[in-house]
Amino acid sequence: ILTTLNSWFWWENIWMPINVTWAHFVDRDGLVFPKPHQLYATIPYAFVLLIIRFLSERFVAIPLAKALGIKNVRRVKPQPNPVLESYFRECSKHPSQSDIQGLAKKCNCTVHLVEKWFRRRRNLEIPTVLRKFQEAFWRFSFYLTSSIAGFIFLYDKPWFYDIWQTWVGYPFQTLLPSQYWYYMAEIGFYWSLLFTLGIDNRRKASAPDFMAHVVHHLAAIGLMSGSWCGNYVRLGTLVMFVHDTADFWLEAAKMFNYARWEKTCNVLFIIFSIAFFITRIILFPFWILRATLYQPTYYSTTPVIAYFLFNGQLLILQGLHLYWGYLIFKILKRFICFK
Repeated sequence: ILTTLNSWFWWENIWMPINVTWAHFVDRDGLVFPKPHQLYATIPYAFVLLIIRFLSERFVAIPLAKALGIKNVRRVKPQPNPVLESYFRECSKHPSQSDIQGLAKKCNCTVHLVEKWFRRRRNLEIPTVLRKFQEAFWRFSFYLTSSIAGFIFLYDKPWFYDIWQTWVGYPFQTLLPSQYWYYMAEIGFYWSLLFTLGIDNRRKASAPDFMAHVVHHLAAIGLMSGSWCGNYVRLGTLVMFVHDTADFWLEAAKMFNYARWEKTCNVLFIIFSIAFFITRIILFPFWILRATLYQPTYYSTTPVIAYFLFNGQLLILQGLHLYWGYLIFKILKRFICFK
């Protein structure tokens, strides 16, 4: 069954134009092509990023937070109590008064002590400001680095200025070393976020929120991996660059919000909003989607199945952009009205 599914998945008519087979993608004459098995390397790269994250949060983010006036608040842990802990995890974090009285009798203690235990236990679930700052610092560092690296990788490429160049020579476009590392870093980063979903504080709010982030990270990994396998690398790097250039402004705004630098936070959020609307509401649909939906018809009269798969995902992504843009607009409107 697995062999059959594998053969169906790698069927040429899904991934590449007519009369092109996987045999055409053997490196030759100075041409290097992306290979699906290279994606396995993104897993160890993800663990490398986790090590870098741990070191940067510990030795850079914490001193920076202290310099900005963020204090490390130590939470008082409640006394170990298996009965209350079991109720907290399996039943409710906010027991009713009658349940508290029942638990007090069961534990042979006062109602006040039970209420105090639950209050301290709930506080442990709330991330500290310092922890929030550390996570925002890591995402800010990665998005800023990937944006700078992406610009360095792309600024001298003809397809950065002329979107038609993304299809010239397709599918026999050679893979550049910069494109390889750009993809490996981006996919590895989303794997690392997926690995830490259970411990990242802002992801533990609820089961729906947790699953939403799982779906988002898996979709991002799937979209990037699919574009790698189909050699849509030129367009893939443009999509990654367009997204990263706005995100680090948001993370910077969060960092200064945690430090209670209100004016700096507001300025950074306004810059993020402008960058978001330029990159996600203007450039992405009228530059990227135009290249993926409209331009391929000039190079092939028989679009492959991957054409519909990738464009379907990109259109869903654009729908999310419009939704997020609406939320950002509401925040800006409230911000301006209060001013």
